[in-house]
Amino acid sequence: PAPAAAPAPPPATSPPPPAASPQPQQGAHAPAGAPAHAPAFGAYLHYGPAGVQRMQQLTHWLGGQEPRVGHTYLPGDLWTNIEGGHGFLDSWAAWRRAKSDRMLVLNVPMMERNESGLSDATVRTLLRRAASGAFDEHYEALAERLVGLGVPDTVIVLGWEMNGITYTHRCGPDPESWKRYWRRIVRVMRAVDGQRFRFDFAPSRGRDAVPWPACYPGDDVVDIIGMDAYDQPRGLTFDQQVSEPYGLQHHVDFARRHGKPISYPEWGLFRNGDNITYMLRMLAWMDQHKPLYNTITDYCPHGVWLCSDNPRASALYRLLLSAPLYSRPQPAPPGHAG
Repeated sequence: PAPAAAPAPPPATSPPPPAASPQPQQGAHAPAGAPAHAPAFGAYLHYGPAGVQRMQQLTHWLGGQEPRVGHTYLPGDLWTNIEGGHGFLDSWAAWRRAKSDRMLVLNVPMMERNESGLSDATVRTLLRRAASGAFDEHYEALAERLVGLGVPDTVIVLGWEMNGITYTHRCGPDPESWKRYWRRIVRVMRAVDGQRFRFDFAPSRGRDAVPWPACYPGDDVVDIIGMDAYDQPRGLTFDQQVSEPYGLQHHVDFARRHGKPISYPEWGLFRNGDNITYMLRMLAWMDQHKPLYNTITDYCPHGVWLCSDNPRASALYRLLLSAPLYSRPQPAPPGHAG
């Protein structure tokens, strides 16, 4: 999942919206006042300007059905990049500002050297420093940058897939310090004038290295409870993905108990190849449970548009997500001008 030194497409583990408190859930649809036919879906297409440009091409591929969710990642190599420096967010902010019903979803690392394979002992030390405020300034800078760019309603997917082992920002070495650190970041970012961020707690599906509920930092600092959910491991059926410990059903039930909307910041095909059953069942699951938003990871092996490895699942996704025929411009009858 996340870009490192150069923010490359995030590979799945187990891989782009506004008050600080959760808003009434609108299911998979736009907020009140937006067209009812505009579902809040999107795709991760590229971390930089190319991703913005591809949104229009994806809309064309979907017969005019525009993805309303733009999804990108901050690099996790250096604190200066985690602060959103060097104009990295400018094109995404411009895309978000162009239409009022769009969402910008931004994955934000909680540590630099985020994919450097640091030991648990080193991560534990970093988490304890972080929980004491050592890195607050970086998140204040990021919040000020987002507000200054005119995107104060960005959805912040903070410290995603914390229940795994991939990232330095993982929870496992010290869950209590991790939770205190999350709380500090949220408080720092919410203290910036003009912000309306929403914070998305998004573990990977299943137990992974630790049970993800052990990392949950509290209802007052979480606005959305997300889940990164790929078709894996090999041979696991969709029903098993639903019922496994800390799986899809646990996610829905946990969010309901905590009064939070759900999301799927990352999802897609993976270990089971061009799995049309998974695609159908996952889309049906989201139609049933109405996530606030979802973004498919659209590069191989996960994707449907940019990846040619999944032709059957791609065709199904395109059929079900495309604009209805009646909403497309119809050709004029013969003999009539434009």
